[in-house]
Order: sequence, then C-alpha cells, then structure tokens
Amino acid sequence: MPSFDAVLEPDMVAIKNSVANAQKEIATRFDFKGTAAALELKEKDKQIELLGDSDFQIEQVSQVLVGKLTKQGVTINYLDMSGKLEKIGGDKVRQTYKIKAGIEADLAKKLTGAIKNSKLKVAASVQGDEVRVTGKNRDDLQQAIALLKKDFADQPLKFQNFRD
Repeated sequence: MPSFDAVLEPDMVAIKNSVANAQKEIATRFDFKGTAAALELKEKDKQIELLGDSDFQIEQVSQVLVGKLTKQGVTINYLDMSGKLEKIGGDKVRQTYKIKAGIEADLAKKLTGAIKNSKLKVAASVQGDEVRVTGKNRDDLQQAIALLKKDFADQPLKFQNFRD
C-alpha cells in the first residue's frame, strides 16, 4: 500500500553555516564594534540566542541572521521568533529563537483533520513527530500532498519516505 510521511525537519547544517556567517558579519561590522551584539546556536536545545545592548540592536542582529538563513535556502518558518526580550544584567538584553523540528500534536491533528475533511481516499495517522498518509494509489497521495502544501503553506513541511 503506497504511503508517505509529512515531516517538519530543518537542515541543521545550513542553519549552522548561516549562524557562523552571521557571527562573522557581526564581528566585522562597524556599527557592532565594542557592543554586546552576538548570536549563538545551541544545537542540543534547538535554539538560537541573540544578545545585544538594546532591543534595536537585537533587531539588527536578527536581520543579519535572517539574511544569512535565506541565502542558505532555509525558510524562516523554521524559526519561532515569538520569544520575548529578557534583560540579563546591566543594559544587556537577550532573545531566544526556537528551531521547529518535528510536528507538534496540535499541528498533527490539523493535518489529519484536513486530510479527512478533503474526502480523498487516503488515511492519515500520527506517528510520533510525523504524519503518515497511506492510500490505495499514487494519484491520491499526490493529491494529498498538493492539499497539504496549499492549506499549510505557512508550515515548511517536507514529504519523504514515498513508497509504492
């Protein structure tokens, strides 16, 4: 029975390269000289930490990071930029961006619900942090992929493990 998996999996190598390039640019830019402007990738925690002297400087560091990520071909939708600014002593501030990896339970429910409501002849089930879609023929699966791409364009879903 044909099937595929819908996953939310960022390219960590590209993210690591982007952060390294952004760190180099921040170190060489004149407007960041002598300031606390910096960013750090914490791979185990799957987050990027931005440091600066003010919220304006954090915004500037964020723009550098976003520019480097787009150059590497990483969509910004992988980053959860909703973390709030924290004061960390003196006049320094920090903001943490979480890297989305794996489909969360509420998104998985939305994905399976959208497939069920579409009346396609496929079945969707949650398998840990991915959604497996199975059907009788390949055309139905391709329609399911098109549906998910259209309905969840804001999510950087990848479709892998396509089996006949």
